[in-house]
Amino acid sequence: MNIPLTPLRFLRYAEQQYPRRTAVVCNQESFTYAQFADRARRLAGALRQAGVQPGDRVAFLSTNCHRLLEAYYGVLEAGAVLLPLNIRLAASELSYILNDSGATILFVEKQFLALVESFRKDIPEVRTFCQLDGAPEAAWLSPRSYEALLQEATPYRADITSIDENSLAELFYTSGTSANPKGVMLTHRNIYLHALNVCLGFNIENGAVELHTIPLFHANGWGVAHFLTLLGGKHVMMQRFETKEIFRLIEKEGVHSFSLVPIMATALVNCPERPNYNLSSLRRIVIGGAASSPTLIRKVEEKLGCECFSGYGLTETSPSLSISPMKSGLHWDGEQRYVGQSMTGYAFPGVEIRVVDANDNDVPRDGQTMGEIIARSDGVMEGYWRQPDASAEALRGGWFHTGDMATLNEEGYLLIVDRKNDIIVSGGENISSLELEKAILAHPAVLEAGVIPVPDEKWGEVPKALVVLKPNAVATEPELIEFCRLHLAHYKCPRSFEFVVSLPKTGTGKILKKDLRKKYWHGRDTMRPDFAAPKRGN
Repeated sequence: MNIPLTPLRFLRYAEQQYPRRTAVVCNQESFTYAQFADRARRLAGALRQAGVQPGDRVAFLSTNCHRLLEAYYGVLEAGAVLLPLNIRLAASELSYILNDSGATILFVEKQFLALVESFRKDIPEVRTFCQLDGAPEAAWLSPRSYEALLQEATPYRADITSIDENSLAELFYTSGTSANPKGVMLTHRNIYLHALNVCLGFNIENGAVELHTIPLFHANGWGVAHFLTLLGGKHVMMQRFETKEIFRLIEKEGVHSFSLVPIMATALVNCPERPNYNLSSLRRIVIGGAASSPTLIRKVEEKLGCECFSGYGLTETSPSLSISPMKSGLHWDGEQRYVGQSMTGYAFPGVEIRVVDANDNDVPRDGQTMGEIIARSDGVMEGYWRQPDASAEALRGGWFHTGDMATLNEEGYLLIVDRKNDIIVSGGENISSLELEKAILAHPAVLEAGVIPVPDEKWGEVPKALVVLKPNAVATEPELIEFCRLHLAHYKCPRSFEFVVSLPKTGTGKILKKDLRKKYWHGRDTMRPDFAAPKRGN
């Protein structure tokens, strides 16, 4: 008999094999795997008693906490679909997602009650609102809190054999870096096989201790909710990114690994309190979400004393596609190792990756020719929620088209050059905004950088850099222009620099270049116009 592939099997295995092992640490609370599994089943029972039907979307507006982690199993146990919401979205964006998804119940943390109050009349399909932490504080909330629901519920355990592994399990909305966010449909099979592939790719040990630095509303916090449970590991939750809190938790809980976006990694290596903590338990840090640099990889390894390399994936791929540690048989010496580990990397087990031209033909594996990354894997989404045309376009030919432009070398390592929409076409030459940002970030005074195109009468468009300096650091525009010209061809370098206090970001730390382009294209749409620009000479 074939047993359906579903992540529910992960928690059941962990409960059977490690019932007394610590599963979750969240603030002052901790739960064993036996307790974690019981709470997930009670959540399933409470949902069914509340009238949630198979396939209903159950939304959570929550920071990283044990309750949201319980939902990854309890909602699916009830036969429903989990919808984690980005806590940094505006009211209009949240109401759009809730209406588009047709969610029927919303669990919300106390700190977001005022936000939900501002748009709850605009989401008529949501019939129940439940406060996650503490006693309900508004008349429109369910009279019972999350904890009361669990205490009063009869635990529910689904029949695993009755689950359709190709049915929808989780619904994640894209970050909305362009146009309205789209609902990414991940099936039970997607999630199950993705977790196995990540375990193999990372060679994760049984009982690993992982710090949840990435929000769980972001494609499972990069899959940790599932693979770590399968291995009976300890989930260490943190509600918001604070450097000293990360160091404290590493020391207290013996954290082995976690994931970061580049700006988080920069904050950790520059934190003056870092030497005050024992970080000897650390084994691995993976940087993803945006391009890293060899300099940052080297600093993380030197300052935090563990292996550091890059990872790559998308919401549509569950999310992991590639990692960049040195393959067995390769020999990277000195700085070459940091250059290699900052690349986009090679495919995880179970993943096929190609780099193709505009006609979907493979480009040469020369590390120079640019093309779009396309992939197929066990984790590639079923499609976009209620958007068949967008799904067909993204999945044409049986491959998911990522929209990321990259090169591929003879060893099978990708290097992302840019997003399609972020390539700057200046005088007929393609300029990578990521390449410029990496060069600018190598300057010792620079904390963050975002490069966008701005109009130019002669060349059509030229690069402009928006820069955030490190605290108490000083730099000038001519200094940064000259710094770039020492490392890059002159035609690539930004023509202007502007110093800003902060850069707009998504909930996962990516710079919102669409917002920057709106501003600097004088209020036009995020997609800049095409220019009949002259071709640059040699």
